[in-house]
Amino acid sequence: MRIKFCKSPSLSPSDSDEGSGKCMGLYGSRCQAQNMDSEKNGTDDMPYHEKQHKELCALHALNNLFQDKNPSDRFTKKDLDDICTKLSPDSFINPHRSFLGLGNYDVNVLMSAVQKKGCETVWFDKRKSINSLVFDKIVGFILNIPTDYKLGFVRIPLHRKHWITIRKLQGLYCNLDSKLESPETIGNEDEVKDFLKNQLEDINKELLLVVHSEVSDSGSWRKDSIEYSDNKINHV
Repeated sequence: MRIKFCKSPSLSPSDSDEGSGKCMGLYGSRCQAQNMDSEKNGTDDMPYHEKQHKELCALHALNNLFQDKNPSDRFTKKDLDDICTKLSPDSFINPHRSFLGLGNYDVNVLMSAVQKKGCETVWFDKRKSINSLVFDKIVGFILNIPTDYKLGFVRIPLHRKHWITIRKLQGLYCNLDSKLESPETIGNEDEVKDFLKNQLEDINKELLLVVHSEVSDSGSWRKDSIEYSDNKINHV
């Protein structure tokens, strides 16, 4: 199956904080760029992919997760900054973002933003097996991974966290990392399970599940009647 992906259309300098990029096919071939009219009318069904800008990986992860076709429905830097202010209204230096104002939003901002879309985030307990998840009940996954900080071409010893979205698009799970030139296909449910298992072997990586609020309330994103392990299934 060949899947076409598009990043956001070229933005003006005043809009550069919301992400930028060109339109690329999943396998490196270029696809027709989305135009503003087609986005406004919701006629373009190509998946959406924002590329990394400044330290706004949380912003890109959110927009890549929810795939809103109407630009006005997507999160902006101002939206996340407003959440930071609401979380810590009396702080001189807000603890939920970079003190330079470039982004680097923490998990509290992500969780609050997700709630604005009628969803909730669930920390995945890495002591559990990925097989315990009901994938059809999960909107998508957000991986939190360590990354080195670079100033230009110089790598400096500051370790930051990077947010990456994994979700199902057109029948296949895809890696929508904003640092990728274009999204990467992971594959079917078994293949994304293997991908997530491999990622979580690193003790510094964490996984968030994003589910609809009613799914969070019912707990139906997990399999409670069976205790799963990677090697066997024990009925309890």
